[in-house]
Order: sequence, then structure tokens, then C-alpha cells
Amino acid sequence: MKSQRILVLMHETLVPPDSLKGYSPKQVLEFRSEYDVVKQLKTLGHQVRCLGIGDDLEPLRKAIVDWKPHIAFNLLEEFNGIVSYDQHVVAYLELMKVRYTGCNPRGMMISRDKVLSKRILAQQGILTPSFVAIPKGKRFTAPDHLQYPLFIKSAIDDASLGISQASIVYSVAKLKERVAFIHQHTGSDALVEEYIEGRELYVSILGNDKLTAYPIWEIGYVNNASRTLIATRQTKWNAEYRQQHGIDSFAAKGLSTSLRQQIETTAKQIYKALSLTGFGRIDFRLSADNKLYFLEANANPNLSADEDLAASAARTGDDYATLLDKILKLGLSYKAAWMT
Repeated sequence: MKSQRILVLMHETLVPPDSLKGYSPKQVLEFRSEYDVVKQLKTLGHQVRCLGIGDDLEPLRKAIVDWKPHIAFNLLEEFNGIVSYDQHVVAYLELMKVRYTGCNPRGMMISRDKVLSKRILAQQGILTPSFVAIPKGKRFTAPDHLQYPLFIKSAIDDASLGISQASIVYSVAKLKERVAFIHQHTGSDALVEEYIEGRELYVSILGNDKLTAYPIWEIGYVNNASRTLIATRQTKWNAEYRQQHGIDSFAAKGLSTSLRQQIETTAKQIYKALSLTGFGRIDFRLSADNKLYFLEANANPNLSADEDLAASAARTGDDYATLLDKILKLGLSYKAAWMT
């Protein structure tokens, strides 16, 4: 690809330094994705500018008008401290007639709303754990149609926010306590669903219309594959915790050819049903009897060079440079409404 003017969007506190010298691993983790993407785009020969965004879109408007980027590389995960507002920044890019990488606003909104996603997919016959949403600010009423144990998480947040071992409950008292925790600590409604014992599988997908599924990935205990893991925030983002407990993510093993095909086909069906574009990740639970349960869909998942998406892509021969190049091309070719 010829050199492009690329405006990389990120949170204002995550604008990466030119060098990692003098930064601790814990500090680097905060802006790892931003650093990796910016560095690789520059290595590919593109003209790159970083733009940190907080609660004001004027700097974005000015950068678009003054610099006229060919495309915005979207790494933004919130706006004004509200995670669900990142979709509005992408909508603003469309209003300004600027191409961008990653998911469109509609797909971001639908996939983030876990309750809406599950309802849409249930209409298509896709298996998902039985659930109920408990709105913040409403009187707690214990669901009587769900079987314990139950799993409680935020209805909109991602990155395992608010998820811990305490997210699995076995009684009404603990359910009420955990729902109150989610309401208080995430500020969102609580999603209560039946807990599915099994393997946690991820499928990363690239594409707008024609879709590519990368190899199925799994997070689990390296030396005890039969032990069920809960993908808590500690499990996903604390390297020391992962090493201490022998947790890692890796290419899923022991799946038959027909089961792999089923998982990939279902992931693509979900991706399309939820209007995702660019790239995304579909999360599943696979029970001991090989029943596949949809958990959630993630638009614009983590793009660090050592994260699951990049690792899965590498299994097919797509190194990090190739992965970012494909994401760029998908952004440049996406047909937004203003282009029709």
C-alpha cells in the first residue's frame, strides 16, 4: 500500500511515547496497543499523527480540516469517560466524510448492548445462556426462571470490567449482592445469565462483506485443560497473575474438523447479524458435551502485537504488519452512507 496520512485516535492519556526506555512493564501495559500500532504504521512507511481525545471533538475537527488524513485509525474506547460514547466519535467521522478503521457506529452500538445482542441472535436460533437484565435504579427482584449457578456482569462494558471469581453466585443473597456491585462499580445495568461450565473460545474475524475467520483461540490453564477458567479482569490483563496460576491463551486444540467449522460458521453468522465491520472477536463457551454458547461480541478488540487477535492471525502467516495493512484496507474500502 502506498503511504497514507493516518490519524490515530486514542484516549488523551494513552498517547504513546516515541520510545519505551525508562518505562516499567506495568506502565507500558497501559498504552501497549497504541504504541504497537503507531510504531508499526510508521514502519510501514505511513505518515502518522496521534490524536488524544478526552471530552472535546474540536481537536479532531481541526486535525481533519488542517491535515486532511486519508483515514483515521480508531483506537478510542470511550469519550468523556463513557464507554458507549466511542460510537459517536465514529459517527462524527462519517459526518466529516473521513474513512476509518474498525467497526461502524451501528455495529458498535448493537454489539456493546449484550442484552440486545442476545435477543437478536436468539431470533436466529443461536444458543446463548438463559438470561435476564436487571436495570440500575430498579427494585431488585430475583429471577425465578434461571438455574443456579448464575453469572453476573455489566450489560454494556467490555474488557472483563467488573468480572471476578465472585461473579458466579449460588444463592439469591449473593445474586443481590453482586448485582448491586455491578450497578455501583460499572454504572450500568446488570446482565444475569446461567453459568455455563466449559472452555472459553474466541474467534477473531476480519471483513466488511467477505469475512475471514482466524484460528480459534482459547484462554485456559496451560497444564490442566480440564479445569474451567473464568475470564476475569485479572486473568486477562494481569501478567503476573497469569504466570502465577499457569494461565495463557493459545490455539484451541482437540476440536474436530466439523466442530471447528461449526464454530467458525457461527462466529461469522453472529458478526453479520450484529452489523459488525472491519474486525471483531466473538466469544463462546463450549460445554463438555460440545454445545456452543454465544457469550458476547467485541467490536474493535485489542490490537497489541502480543494479544489474541495478532497471535491468531500469525498462525495463518499474517504477521503484525500484514494484519494492520489488512485492517487499513478494510477501512479504506468500507462503504459508509456518505459514499453512496
